[in-house]
Amino acid sequence: MTSGTKLNQIIVNSLEDIKAFDITVIDVRKKTSIADYMIIASANSNRQTKALARHLKDTLKDIGKSVTNIEGEGDGEWVLVDLNDVLVHIMLPTTRAYFNLEELWQS
Repeated sequence: MTSGTKLNQIIVNSLEDIKAFDITVIDVRKKTSIADYMIIASANSNRQTKALARHLKDTLKDIGKSVTNIEGEGDGEWVLVDLNDVLVHIMLPTTRAYFNLEELWQS
């Protein structure tokens, strides 16, 4: 099994491969039992959010890690990639600013 820190770095690298930006990793272990980490990234378009999610899924498959679920691919404003222990939020900047997950989970 891949450790949290190593897995987070693999996820960040995968997102950077397809030009995600403003990537933030948040340790939520002391705040919730739904995940250990949340990774939030921005994309320039709906098409890019979907491409980032697909690329991440392929990257994780290559290391033997499966994706539990992907939600939001329909409209692509906010795509959630659920890995059980890590939740990856890929969002358009306007959606990210509106929901402001960093403030909610880092405070």
